[in-house]
Amino acid sequence: MQDWLIQYWMGVLFGILTGVMGWAFNRLKRRQKTQATEQAAVKDGILALLHSEIYRGYAECEQKGYATVDDIKNLEFLYLPYHTLGGNSTGTELFERVKKMPAGPPDTA
Repeated sequence: MQDWLIQYWMGVLFGILTGVMGWAFNRLKRRQKTQATEQAAVKDGILALLHSEIYRGYAECEQKGYATVDDIKNLEFLYLPYHTLGGNSTGTELFERVKKMPAGPPDTA
């Protein structure tokens, strides 16, 4: 009789333990999926902000007609993380255009 009770309770305890472990695993899996989704959204948001700033810097230089060394350094500071995060070729093209611009205003003498 005592053996039967021990066997019965061991089965119950094992079942409870298995259920708790399954619940914990599913909860962790859901949390990980949520965090991965949020991380992807943060990455996309950062890429969008970097792209916007690169475009704005390009537009300013295009309007001036030249790009100073500081303009290029600032855009490079934005472009490197943009490229590392997987930014598209539009940002690269804009950055390359700025680098090819004259370094100062044309002489009007």
